[in-house]
Amino acid sequence: MSGGDASAAGRTRPLTSPSRIAALLERHGLTPDKGLTVELAARARRVVSVELDRRLAPALAETLRSLANVELIQGDAVRFDFSTLPEGSVLVANLPYNVATAVLTRALESGRFTRMAFLVQREVADRLTAEAGSPAFGALTLLVRHFGRARRVRHVPPGAFLPPPKVTSSIVRIDLRPDALPDPALFAFIRTGFAHRRKTLAKNLAMAGYAREAVHGALDRLGLDRRVRAEALDLDAFRALIEHLQAREDPE
Repeated sequence: MSGGDASAAGRTRPLTSPSRIAALLERHGLTPDKGLTVELAARARRVVSVELDRRLAPALAETLRSLANVELIQGDAVRFDFSTLPEGSVLVANLPYNVATAVLTRALESGRFTRMAFLVQREVADRLTAEAGSPAFGALTLLVRHFGRARRVRHVPPGAFLPPPKVTSSIVRIDLRPDALPDPALFAFIRTGFAHRRKTLAKNLAMAGYAREAVHGALDRLGLDRRVRAEALDLDAFRALIEHLQAREDPE
């Protein structure tokens, strides 16, 4: 994760050579795995690097020791306090599949970033950039849409990694809107709508405690089929739907 602007503050040779990586790992008695993230930035004014694996600390210290603008933190990005970063920061990360959603959610809600660029498994990238009505479209897609615009930059084949994984990865970029604020009520409502993807939106909302008649009435007013599923609604439709339901509960 990098904070500050993107002006060049120094230069270091990139660790792109497999032989250099292998030699570095051998010196520190490490076996390459999917969690190795060594070179995070050379252009930012200040870089905050968060790494969970304690075994990598010596290798990272060696690699980054010449960069006075790098702060290395041994910790879990899922629990990292993003509020400690300055506004206008840029997130650069390699996000493992099992933590990608949690890290992105907290980063988006922090309000500290203007853009994000990260590597994720292709399946996650599909969810982030999906269009309404597609199988990959879901609550995560809409969370990102609330805060900004996501686009896939490129696919990354397994052979680009050491060791090569069994899946294809993707680089995703998110440009964030400066005026977007967290909306916990909307996010909870959206998650409820997607709780059981094979069920209709009305059924999911009824199971969560919404009156079926109220849901049907709101769908009718929006011109939506009562049998519609959540993946057919875009962000504006979800916003309109919850507004209708809240207005019915609080007519004043």
